[in-house]
Amino acid sequence: MHILSIGINHTTAPVHLREKLAFSEEQVRAALARQSHDHVSEVPAIAEMLIVSTCNRTEVYAASSRRSFAGLEAFLADARGVPVSEFHSHLYRHADVEAVRHLFEVAAGLDSLVLGEPQILGQVTRALELARGVGATGPLLSRLFQAAIHAGKRVRTETAISRSPASVSSLAAGLCERSVQDIRTAQIVILGAGEMAELAVEALRKRGAERLTVVNRTLERAHALADRWNATADTFENLESVLVRADILISSTGAPHTIIHAEMVAAAMAQRPGRPLVLIDIAVPRDIEDETAHVPNVRLHDIDNLNAHLEQSLAMRAAEIPHVQAILAEEVDKFIEYFHSLDMLPIITAMHERAEIIRSEELAKTLRRLPDLTDTERERIEALTQALVKKLLDQPTRRLRAEATCPHAPEYATVTRTLFGLKGGNGLCGLSGSTCPISTATD
Repeated sequence: MHILSIGINHTTAPVHLREKLAFSEEQVRAALARQSHDHVSEVPAIAEMLIVSTCNRTEVYAASSRRSFAGLEAFLADARGVPVSEFHSHLYRHADVEAVRHLFEVAAGLDSLVLGEPQILGQVTRALELARGVGATGPLLSRLFQAAIHAGKRVRTETAISRSPASVSSLAAGLCERSVQDIRTAQIVILGAGEMAELAVEALRKRGAERLTVVNRTLERAHALADRWNATADTFENLESVLVRADILISSTGAPHTIIHAEMVAAAMAQRPGRPLVLIDIAVPRDIEDETAHVPNVRLHDIDNLNAHLEQSLAMRAAEIPHVQAILAEEVDKFIEYFHSLDMLPIITAMHERAEIIRSEELAKTLRRLPDLTDTERERIEALTQALVKKLLDQPTRRLRAEATCPHAPEYATVTRTLFGLKGGNGLCGLSGSTCPISTATD
């Protein structure tokens, strides 16, 4: 059995193609259910399948008896209604250990647009839940994804790759948290309703901010953002009164000129003596006039200041990469060891079953010759025979598990079957000659 994966992400495909190949949760369920239950003719070799689909990536994972990507490409084309020729050149393809390593890097945030971002771990977890829900995944992919999720959790617990802010919006939210005694009760105004504004609102909500107001040129756009995050909405016409109430204002409009001037801020501050105001300008070009920094009790932070902190923050994340890679290497090795132990399980099981048959037959013969034994004595004799068999098979079992790794596993399998009189083939998944389908070498 081989582990295969194909996919596109922000580094291999433009956004318009990523949008075409993206799946909603319902589309994931439908596609996997069709593959799992209807046995789509294009991919008859697929035993298990799972889809990871986020805003920046679409990936299909499979457990397959053949090391071929054509079936997965046909599946993706059929599921999304996009010809293979349109996305073939944008795909990355991984098999066996490279597929395992890639998934672990995805779960750890090493393959994300924002290094170390935490959302991907939840998305990988959800992908496993969806596949399980329609019966599309089995023991191999389930174990693989559980191992990847465990590795991702270790990375975030044992390293600092996700702890430093990784966007201007998250930096602004962190600055807000440090600027007030209690962010839950602070009056925070978001000026603008675009992508940067939404990221700022999301980051603030995660930090516990409760009193948020979205101000935009049009009330409709303000409501569109505010309603998604249970905030209030207002328009530019009421900006001066909003400034009077605000403790913090984050500005991120697309205006071509400044819209908050020193005179406006000074007038607002005159109506709120003793209350400081924090202004955070993350717009390009800037929304807030430089002179507002000279208004008493006002602190102004602009995009240049935040970008300097962002570069430092991202550098701190990047410095964690060697620690992350060491954890992933350890976890990948554990999974590969598990995978190879699966290869030997049919032989180990057959060996134990053969021994049990012999034990039971010989015990029955002996007990028939000893009719005067009490029930307790019979139980003790049976326990003795079970213990003998267990001890005799313990070393061969350990050795077979250890030798499941290449290159001599097939020879060990053949010798074991010959010595114990076991029937059938070698039982090794995908092993042929002295070559393992999953090895530490790059395919």
